Amino acid sequence: MGDTTQRALEVHADRAETTTAWWTTGQGRGEFRSEPVRPAESGEVSVRTLWTGISRGTESLIARGAVPASEHERMRAPFQDGDFPFPVKYGYLNVGVVEDGPVALQGRTVFALFPHQSRFVAREEAVAPVPDGVPARRAVLAGAVETALNVLWDAAPAIGDRVLIVGAGMIGCALARLASGIPGVEVTVVDVDPGRRSVVEALGARFATAATAPGEADVVIEASGSGAGLQLALRCAPTDGEVVVASWYGAEPVPLELGADFHSRRLRIRSSQVGAVAAARRGRRSTRDRLTLALRLLQDPVFEVLLGPTSSWRQLPAVTAGLADGTAAELCQTIDWSTP
Repeated sequence: MGDTTQRALEVHADRAETTTAWWTTGQGRGEFRSEPVRPAESGEVSVRTLWTGISRGTESLIARGAVPASEHERMRAPFQDGDFPFPVKYGYLNVGVVEDGPVALQGRTVFALFPHQSRFVAREEAVAPVPDGVPARRAVLAGAVETALNVLWDAAPAIGDRVLIVGAGMIGCALARLASGIPGVEVTVVDVDPGRRSVVEALGARFATAATAPGEADVVIEASGSGAGLQLALRCAPTDGEVVVASWYGAEPVPLELGADFHSRRLRIRSSQVGAVAAARRGRRSTRDRLTLALRLLQDPVFEVLLGPTSSWRQLPAVTAGLADGTAAELCQTIDWSTP
């Protein structure tokens, strides 16, 4: 442990004028840095972090340094410091309590798109109040639910549709829960890990492996992050239909077999990305509207099954190593910042 990391650990608990921030400095490596935090000014809030969440898909790419050079600017998190590949302070699932700011927000639990750090100051509009009935730890799922909401706006399932989701990670599972709430919709989630069955079924969906995946679905969404998953999604897509791709593959090539019936069935592949509101809603909904709705949807207690293991903020070195080598938790790992 270097001197900078040691100093950060010592000040985290008792010095409100500093923040302990986690920086990824190399493949699977990082360090804690102690950084100054100025007092909140008019129109700003000072927030003490309670929880941060690991967005496994994206943060695995960050931990490996696998963000393509062409995407270095587009993939910046809203409050990121540093530049890709390293060193970089990254993350966007932060839940904390407002310690100073407008009277209406003081003492409120809020969600913000801030990295893994113990406290921060931001404009009032950069934080979203967490509704009553949503525990602070569950609120870190707001990013996943917001992404799933955007994907469903793109995919547009209708009443009675058969929806197939490939991939039972955090996004795939959030999609399953939201889609299962549409009347008459039958949701099937396909994953290579049979251990996902209990989670998928708790969300109100059916579980299948690649070998048991149903035939033509009405709506097909790929959220596996693998080329094999995208290939399976194409096989299950309806004739004249499409696959909505929620995965982001980073710098990894994605080989596909586009011979066979790809052309004869006139299939389409369409991307969905959370950086902008889905085109079908963009003229009427802002990103703030979308986040507010996602937080409200988290009043559903079933979302608790998407929360993975909890680690102290002190364990972020091991968590980052796991992200880089592929051993990190599949669902949303939460980081507890409440202890010294």
